[in-house]
Amino acid sequence: MWNFSPLWISIKTSITATFIVFFIGIAAAWFMANYKGKARGVIDAVFTLPMVLPPTVVGFILLAIIGKNFPIGDVLNGFGITLIFTWFATVIAATVVAFPLMYKTCVGAFSQIDINVINAARTLGASEWKIFWKVAVPLALPGIAAGTVLAFARALGEFGATMMIAGSIPGKTETIPIAIYFAVANGETNTAIKWVILIFIISLAVMIAADKWTKNKFLLLSSSRGK
Repeated sequence: MWNFSPLWISIKTSITATFIVFFIGIAAAWFMANYKGKARGVIDAVFTLPMVLPPTVVGFILLAIIGKNFPIGDVLNGFGITLIFTWFATVIAATVVAFPLMYKTCVGAFSQIDINVINAARTLGASEWKIFWKVAVPLALPGIAAGTVLAFARALGEFGATMMIAGSIPGKTETIPIAIYFAVANGETNTAIKWVILIFIISLAVMIAADKWTKNKFLLLSSSRGK
């Protein structure tokens, strides 16, 4: 009988990671869209780095941060908290690798907003918090939606960093990409094909649904501006 646990683990991990990335990605993007300091290039590079580094390198860095033989991990271990080789480790890995996609997409969306609209809101006495939620986010919503979908897809397909810090524990940390890898390694080609087809269908369905929603939202925004 086919074990569906990798599917549930992947979905649960991807949704959780996307939820986390949604908020920190938007916050980081809005900060960078308004930040003009000298360190802008360095900060942007740090935020984007997980997207260009090999997943195994990202995994090693995470291992060095939260591993129990390293400072932070040792402190957590002192409180009885172990992250390595747990489901939380899969979420951490997925969050880190998905963050740059959410961040870069949202930065682009915020940068496209007419600065005159923002200045008009400030002139009318709106607080920065209100400008962010009531003006910037609605105008950047199609881009935010696109970033969310890309982040989810990246989290769903994460493999290298997850293997480094979460391993492959059936029913606990074994996601679909990991299940595919070990199915191929063990010569279980049919099982690997089933998982490949399943993750392909899920990813394609999410991308199509998001594209349709984004187009509809863009049309609604365009029509409202026309009025």
